[in-house]
Amino acid sequence: MQAIVRLYSVLPNEIEKFLTHFYGTSSFDKSNIYEKQWQKNYPNPVEIVDIIGAYIENIDDYNLSMWVSIDSGVFIKVTEDNADELIRYLYERFPY
Repeated sequence: MQAIVRLYSVLPNEIEKFLTHFYGTSSFDKSNIYEKQWQKNYPNPVEIVDIIGAYIENIDDYNLSMWVSIDSGVFIKVTEDNADELIRYLYERFPY
């Protein structure tokens, strides 16, 4: 099972701006930005911790919503209220 991160925005180019900020460059793979959504699969669920942290740290700077899936077909909306618990859960459930 791969973890999935999805970003959604109602503003054009908002996802690209966030990802450019996150990756520190604009040379990331833009082929998976569709209209106003982006999705990336991660083979190791713990790898999504970095992007969740960056999203929460910059939540006021970008008009985005983030949803993550660590179980097939179940998506969780990432918010300021649940981000810490979600990150802790990821490290507990996938310690390697």
